[in-house]
Amino acid sequence: MRRSLSLALASAALAVTALPASASASASATTTTGPAPASAPTSAPDTLHWGPCPEGAAAPRLQCATLDVPLDHRDPDGRRIEVAVSRLASEKPSKRRGVLLTNPGGPGASGLTYPALLAVSGLPQEVLDSYDVIGFDPRGVGRSTPVTCDLTQEQQWRGNFPPYAHTAADVAREAGYARKIAGQCGNARTAWMLPHTTTADTARDMDRLRAALGEPKLSYLGGSYGSYLGAVYTTLFPHRSDRIVLDSNLGPGGYDVTAMRSFARGMEDRFPDFAAFAAGHPEYGLGTTPRQVTATFHELARRLDAEPVQGVDGTAFRAYTFEKLYADGLLPELAGFWQALRTSAELPLPELPAGAENLMASRFAVVCGDSRWPGTVREYQRNTAVDRLRYPMLGGSTASINPCAFWPEERTGPPVRITGRGPSNVLMLQNERDPGTPLAGARELRRAFGGRAVLVTADQGGHGVYPYGANTCANDAATTFLTTGERPARDLACPAEAAAGSN
Repeated sequence: MRRSLSLALASAALAVTALPASASASASATTTTGPAPASAPTSAPDTLHWGPCPEGAAAPRLQCATLDVPLDHRDPDGRRIEVAVSRLASEKPSKRRGVLLTNPGGPGASGLTYPALLAVSGLPQEVLDSYDVIGFDPRGVGRSTPVTCDLTQEQQWRGNFPPYAHTAADVAREAGYARKIAGQCGNARTAWMLPHTTTADTARDMDRLRAALGEPKLSYLGGSYGSYLGAVYTTLFPHRSDRIVLDSNLGPGGYDVTAMRSFARGMEDRFPDFAAFAAGHPEYGLGTTPRQVTATFHELARRLDAEPVQGVDGTAFRAYTFEKLYADGLLPELAGFWQALRTSAELPLPELPAGAENLMASRFAVVCGDSRWPGTVREYQRNTAVDRLRYPMLGGSTASINPCAFWPEERTGPPVRITGRGPSNVLMLQNERDPGTPLAGARELRRAFGGRAVLVTADQGGHGVYPYGANTCANDAATTFLTTGERPARDLACPAEAAAGSN
């Protein structure tokens, strides 16, 4: 059972910067990489040959193709890799205005079926009419040329987040495991891809895809980690960007050490929503006031740290709680889980998801390759000591050491610095109480974009605004921008709205 619940660590760390599929059922570095030149790629764009999607990725009306791209964009005629692409074509040619490239987040998450998921999750018909909606598996992921770290089943169950560190000795102990995983990735059969599996490389693949689609510009809808991917694309290719919508935003440094530590802040931002829900449902026995529910969290965490229940320790409990804060529709499931822990009822036994090894390996490749991480155990010990006090629910885990501290040194270039250079064509969407990408990071990205962006905040919790959330003010702003090009004149704060069917 310990393995099964430790999967919550993998789910939280892998999906923490991906929009949750369940949402549809429920309601920077100082170095600079300048924008790429506006010239076309040196070699002629490939032609996409659309056909049926592979087994496991098929969906109504969804077509798939494969695009060859350079492994190293500095050597366009060198070694090639594959990027798997999908298309949900507009059925109204008279209304079609271009392509809308999409990404659900990650890194490590497949985006091949995302256009179909958006269509069934409420993406308005006028948007579906206006665009061919394009999905893809980023390089290293899924049906694109994949990366591996040769992770064992035990390592996959353990997940990406470090165990909760209560002491400096806990951090030092975890360093050995982190070094081992970094070594496995650096010695795996796909290690040749690691220097080229970064957000900037994927953004350059996106521009190759734009050319292969025969489009002078592309519009974009990206959520969570996909917000950073879109920010990097429109920074590198500002004049090939049409209408850019970034949802649930990472800060301008992307998924760096600051973002990893910010998950603890996100949990503290979001947890009061769950505390209010549980207090309003006394049948769960978790407390009749939000303060009592919060005390129950700390009581359970302490008890499970000392003595796991059915193999569930404090680390797994914290991570599972964090994961279920992603959508309001998951709060009853979370309350039931807590109730089972308190009453020693039988707990569910989840399965390791298909493709977990590639999910974890590709996430490591991007997160560790995008930016430089602290390289000494002492710095992680300091960070953990600070965050345990500041954000006690999760800070002892997210500030601790991970494989990025020991990642191979080779890099193809510095991180991309997000700036305000380029057209004013970015619309940012953000929930005020987002556990995975807290509001503070979105505000930092907004400042980095300057006059290029407008930020729309929604007074609601959870991860993902459009089209999953219930806030019509924020949703309408996105739909209007995608279909007409009109944005709010200035940053907009959308008030709370009651979700349909809410109690």
